[in-house]
Amino acid sequence: MALLPTIHTPADLKRLSLDELAEVSKEIRGAIFDQVSKSGGHLAPNLGVVELTVALHYVFDFGHDRLLFDVGHQCYPHKLLTGRQGMLGQLRTRSGMAGFPEPRESAYDLFSVGHAGTGISTAVGMARGDTLNGEGFDPGANKSGRRVVTLIGDASIVNGVAMEGLNNAGTLKRQFLVILNDNGMSISKPQGAMAAYFDRVRINPLYSGMKEKAKRMLKNIPGGGLVGDAYHRMGEAAKATICEDAWFEHFGLLTIGPIDGHDLPTLVEFLAEARDFDRPMVLHVKTVKGKGYGFTEGDASTFHSPASFNYDPDSCRVEIKKEGRSFTSAFGEAMVEMMSRDPKVVACTAAMPGGTGLDKVLPKFPDRSFDTGICESHALDMMAGLAKTGWKPFFAVYSTFLQRAFDQAFQEVSLQGLAVRLCLDRAGLVGGDGAVHHGFCDVSILRVLPRAAVMAAADEPSLVAALEFMRTYDAGLSAVRYPRDNVSDALAAFGSCPAFELGKARALIECEKPDVAVLGFGTMVLNALKAAETLGPEVRVNVYDARFAKPVDAALIRSLLEREVPIVTIEDHGPHGGFGAAVVEAASEMGLHAGLVTRMSLPDEWIYQNSRNEQLKEAGLDPAAIAATIRRAAAGRERELTPVVEVKAKRVHA
Repeated sequence: MALLPTIHTPADLKRLSLDELAEVSKEIRGAIFDQVSKSGGHLAPNLGVVELTVALHYVFDFGHDRLLFDVGHQCYPHKLLTGRQGMLGQLRTRSGMAGFPEPRESAYDLFSVGHAGTGISTAVGMARGDTLNGEGFDPGANKSGRRVVTLIGDASIVNGVAMEGLNNAGTLKRQFLVILNDNGMSISKPQGAMAAYFDRVRINPLYSGMKEKAKRMLKNIPGGGLVGDAYHRMGEAAKATICEDAWFEHFGLLTIGPIDGHDLPTLVEFLAEARDFDRPMVLHVKTVKGKGYGFTEGDASTFHSPASFNYDPDSCRVEIKKEGRSFTSAFGEAMVEMMSRDPKVVACTAAMPGGTGLDKVLPKFPDRSFDTGICESHALDMMAGLAKTGWKPFFAVYSTFLQRAFDQAFQEVSLQGLAVRLCLDRAGLVGGDGAVHHGFCDVSILRVLPRAAVMAAADEPSLVAALEFMRTYDAGLSAVRYPRDNVSDALAAFGSCPAFELGKARALIECEKPDVAVLGFGTMVLNALKAAETLGPEVRVNVYDARFAKPVDAALIRSLLEREVPIVTIEDHGPHGGFGAAVVEAASEMGLHAGLVTRMSLPDEWIYQNSRNEQLKEAGLDPAAIAATIRRAAAGRERELTPVVEVKAKRVHA
């Protein structure tokens, strides 16, 4: 009889024996594998933490205690143990289980998280809050209080925010457990000196003189019997498990480990000991990313977050399903071509070589391409330094992670007048990863920077043309955004792609006396073309690939509004400070009738996980909704969006 279906809450798990925990772990691993093979999702990270998650829920009571994830893409086992097995079949869809912790799903999820480095800091805040509320665990004064645990990976812990969190965690005067999930991987191979340090720990766990140090430490641990028993039973490897001169000790955190993250009895014993400890502790757990399947263990980068795939267990053959050519692939190949002909171009990513396409670049140009690890702020500052010394840096980063480097875009790049190029993958709506990864504010945060050039690509030729424009744009920061989607060949019917000119749109459909002009930013112009086609001769529609959100095509806007042609702007970006706002501002600055501009954008609310097409439909950016808006604009009906003057007045009042 299967055990996993009998686990409705962690309380059911606690009734099982250690041997049965191993069976539950096996069933969890199989359930996750089967579902991700059908739907795609985060596979290798979740396979690697199965036993660790089972042991955590077996020892702690996270209906009362606090469990905080860093990043969160390793939360599937946690969700299956906390009442969400029925949601797994609809993984990453609106009616199913989110791919990241999601408080609206369950009280067991405390934060909706998808960015690295935050887990320790939020856990410190909850620990302090519980203590102030009189609810914090204390082995003497409040044994029924709340304990706090945060789970972070070896790649995430080098993030600057994580360092700040560690620095503050060491000042806590209470129980606080940081579990370092050390699998020697982030999305790809971790980078930097800390990664090398962890490699040395994994390779050589027998530190000099550790046996006597461990004995002395055990004497000072309240109730240290379990650690002591394990110390004697596990042999020489365990004699290195308590390290008083470990790196984390300098932050004021007792460090234990590394221990085997797939050995359930050992995990349960050490977690039970850490559960009742009265000061901050790091438990260093060694795991295997992709544990349980040879191909996921052997290629954890590819199977970090794969699309759906076919697996033949008899032959062990795996085939990831591919549907078209992605913008990411197009970008990677364009960068290889550019770097081949321009020896001054350098490229960088922050732990996302595969996700951004730079995995094609790194092997070909090892001296001119860099992976900094999960350190977006550092990466952009490093690019500024390269620009200052005469290089042409391109930083490939997800739109949602650019937010973490805005200070550097402002201070070290734009303020200095440096030409750093940002390549913003996953712009707009991202589908199954949901709200934590949507790129809905990159235009608004970059438009504020003087002399910035902010663009969007509609297809592969326009992406290549934008990159070429950026290569020679030296007046300041430049950026091009593109979605997590496949490239379309729909624009091929309109001729070859012209070069980008600063602040100039491209006319796709243009007649002398249009009823409406549509300015589509990025791939939204493709939906605009589909909408125009459905309207036929009913409405004469001019369609433009806007290309630039800064500077916008002021001459085109003037020409249209002086002829009283209504303008509809379309963008997969938030409504505030985006492309549509830039068009309205330009009209106002020229003294033209901005009320003729209708803006279509993402709504001012969070859009949860689903397919990207369904999300666009929900946001009212599908061809049918665009066609309806064009009709209203052509008929001179009441504007769908509030006039910009009223919007400003409401914002000031708020």
